[in-house]
Amino acid sequence: MTPAAAEPRYLEPTLAAGRAFAARPARGVVMLNLLRFRPMADYADVPLLAPDVPITGAQAYERYIAHTLPYLHASGGEVLFRGAGDTFLIGPDTERWDEALLVRQASSEAFLAFAQDAAYLAGLGHRRAALEDSRLLPLLEQPISPVRAARGG
Repeated sequence: MTPAAAEPRYLEPTLAAGRAFAARPARGVVMLNLLRFRPMADYADVPLLAPDVPITGAQAYERYIAHTLPYLHASGGEVLFRGAGDTFLIGPDTERWDEALLVRQASSEAFLAFAQDAAYLAGLGHRRAALEDSRLLPLLEQPISPVRAARGG
């Protein structure tokens, strides 16, 4: 019997996903980030960013946030919400996320410009060191239509 294959991890977009995102309408986008932290950060791929003492994945992600916010704000983006995860009310009980973020950008072009900024990319290793797994779902904003009360007659 062969051992079960490790579940896939999602830490970077695929080329196909990046192309599909770039082809989206150029209006406002909110990125839903679901994050699962490593118990201990892994800086093996980015030793120049590694702290002097071991830190948790959550601590490494704090370093990523501190590095990222100035570039996000300069690009016109903003963090709308950041919260600790919990078990799903609706969803698989085997899946957990430590944190969720909602990040708004004015357009897909603004997000891509931010994501390709060399100064921002210099600190991206903190994110990779921090995360065991993640999801990034771009959401296009839609107006909410008020429900009109049915009128008698």
